[in-house]
Amino acid sequence: MPENGWEWAYESYEPAQERLREALCTLGNGYFATRGAAPEAAADAVHCPGTYAAGVYDRLASTVAGRKVENEDMVNLPNWLPLRFRTRGAGERAPGPWLTTADANVDGYEQRLDLRGGVLARSAEFTDSAGRRLRLAEQRLVHMGDPHLAALRTTLTPLGWSGTVEIESGLDGTVSNSGVERYRALAGRHLTHVHTGTDDPDTVWLRCRTTASDIRIAMAARTRITAGAVVGSRSAASDARVSRLVTVVAEAGQAVTTEKVVALHTSRDQAISDPLRAARERVGRAPGFAVLRASHQEAWARLWQQCELEVPGEAGRILRLHTFHVLQTLSPHTARLDAGVPARGLHGEAYRGHVFWDELFVLPYLNLHLPEVSRALLDYRHRRLPAARLAAAADGHRGARYPWQSGSDGREETQTLHLNPRSGRWLPDHSRLQRHVGLAVAYNVWQYGQATGDLAYLHGPGAEMLLEIARYFADLATWDAAAGRYRIRGVVGPDEYHDAYPGADQPGLDDNAYTNVMSSWVLHRALELTAALPELRERMGLDDAELGRWDEVACKLYVPFHRGVISQFDRYGDLGELDWDGYRRRYGDIRRLDRILEAEGDTVNRYQASKQADVLMLGYLFSPAELAGIFRLLGYRVDDAMWRRTVDYYLARTSHGSTLSSLVHGWVLARARRAEAWKYCLEALTSDIADVQGGTTAEGIHLGAMAGTLDLVQRGLTGLETRDDALWLDPVPLPQLSQYGLRVRYRGHRGIDLRLRAGQLHVTVPDSSAPALPVVLADRTVTVEPGESCVLHLPGA
Repeated sequence: MPENGWEWAYESYEPAQERLREALCTLGNGYFATRGAAPEAAADAVHCPGTYAAGVYDRLASTVAGRKVENEDMVNLPNWLPLRFRTRGAGERAPGPWLTTADANVDGYEQRLDLRGGVLARSAEFTDSAGRRLRLAEQRLVHMGDPHLAALRTTLTPLGWSGTVEIESGLDGTVSNSGVERYRALAGRHLTHVHTGTDDPDTVWLRCRTTASDIRIAMAARTRITAGAVVGSRSAASDARVSRLVTVVAEAGQAVTTEKVVALHTSRDQAISDPLRAARERVGRAPGFAVLRASHQEAWARLWQQCELEVPGEAGRILRLHTFHVLQTLSPHTARLDAGVPARGLHGEAYRGHVFWDELFVLPYLNLHLPEVSRALLDYRHRRLPAARLAAAADGHRGARYPWQSGSDGREETQTLHLNPRSGRWLPDHSRLQRHVGLAVAYNVWQYGQATGDLAYLHGPGAEMLLEIARYFADLATWDAAAGRYRIRGVVGPDEYHDAYPGADQPGLDDNAYTNVMSSWVLHRALELTAALPELRERMGLDDAELGRWDEVACKLYVPFHRGVISQFDRYGDLGELDWDGYRRRYGDIRRLDRILEAEGDTVNRYQASKQADVLMLGYLFSPAELAGIFRLLGYRVDDAMWRRTVDYYLARTSHGSTLSSLVHGWVLARARRAEAWKYCLEALTSDIADVQGGTTAEGIHLGAMAGTLDLVQRGLTGLETRDDALWLDPVPLPQLSQYGLRVRYRGHRGIDLRLRAGQLHVTVPDSSAPALPVVLADRTVTVEPGESCVLHLPGA
């Protein structure tokens, strides 16, 4: 068994929790992932098997509220898991029913996820209708070394009886996208032209296409009995299902072991001629389960070495689970794909597998561990820059406008209607007005360049994106002579609850503080790049007049204030105050306050109530000193006292309807109000495992929140910044996370150790071939030579 702290276990079968566990026990390798569903169970109200490949999307049309709408989904691929079994006693003419957790008596059910080795194990004892007991022991993996392989080993042991066991192993192409209840009224059958066949006594295959994107998908499965005497074998195939049925002698106490190895290819893969041929050849030459498991665990060991994070206790175990799921979604294999950061991982169908702004919470972590993956995710955005330019032009603006939701080709995928499950009403969806996703792209470009020193990228594709985003926001800003400021009107901020002024005919809000401040920051970075690289002016078609406007907008964007705090948007302070205590008494959980109010015939637009951090996002992205400097360039003074008032103000007016909200609040409070920080840090840590959003984790984990908790330790608690060719550190003590250790990559340093113990942060450069490391502290700058350490004493620790 894995050592303590490296295992995630469930020790009973609970149907109501099964879908949550399927999501948290998902196995993947950055190319594809499969939910932790029981192989013997079909999709039903309890189980939701699903396999998803990075970047594989398809579009279908549906009729909603009398309107035809199109939605693009990350496609649920054919199910490779099916492996079911039934028993027949000696002398009986027919076998009993197929055994499942729903139809048989089940004892001793356990599910154990080995985080270190990436192996999911299940065990149970089934008792069939004739009283025969059968012990199940199963292991499965999705190979981290070979991204096209997965394997399942199932051992069945008869207990106190003899006869035969029938085992059916197959591939199922009848699947659909039906894993999210509120989407089930919409079209979800993305697979067409499904064909099946067999190659030899132990291999079956399935091929199909997606309906609109025409991506060809192929699977081949090899099933072998490696322990037990086979007395019968046959294959069965239909248009959409194919299986092999094997009958094996069952002797009391003698194990029957089945090994199923599966290969997956799609037409998006490189260096193949045909997905089906590639899958059949790959599964044909694949070794047995034991060899596959060994090489799979070796690949995981290399990954863990790169992504080391040591935190004692339960917090450390949860952080390992978060690391595990981040790496299963975004591994080194992802660096060879055209794929973005799906907000819910490759773990389910929520948000349709779309890419939002969650990379803002993911890339800062990856930059310091797997920078090649960060670059590939930025490349995903760069390849969609032409679409972003077209979107801006369609709005009458220059530059590039990235969509709030992305999928295959960079067009806006945000739905125009959304369902409120409380009221049952389909409502207009204005979240596409969240223009700030482009600002997140620009921020990540800059942070990647600072962390890696990859100037070729920062000055090439990165500069192209950053400058076009700056161009868009400069063009979006309009001059208000009365205010003597530039203003950005008609947008929606990160809050998401507020999408219009009360009673307004048109959606959108004016001067969202987060959007305006981030726009100023991006414009300053753009001006910095063009000053350093004059050739960018010609390449991007920039002249003195445009650059002059950028400078003016960057310094004169309007930021609203009220009651001595930063306003979330213009006139936010004029909105009514909500009876928070009253709503909590009536409803208990008010995270989705917008749905509660709409069901009452009211709207959250009337109140000072936020879904998640909005203004406070600025304190997440920038250190206090850097944030004060940004406001200073805008001509505003935001000192520590004002920032603390702002934190307090929104803390009292936020319902935390997003898992990202507690993460941001914990991060900000660690420096603003340390005594209250842990409450929010703990909620961020447990948000998925405790399913605090009330059923959403079952539809897919929250990748941004998981990566953000890792970055909370990596950058939030250490105060780590990468800028000006140095490592900046300003650690903050948090009693509940008073000990940790991690290793990061920074430019030419492949390993820099940061270790907190006994109130001291030790910074070590262990690599003897690495250059000396400049470390900027609050009161001094030191240079750490290879093989040496510097020690920071934390005040108040």
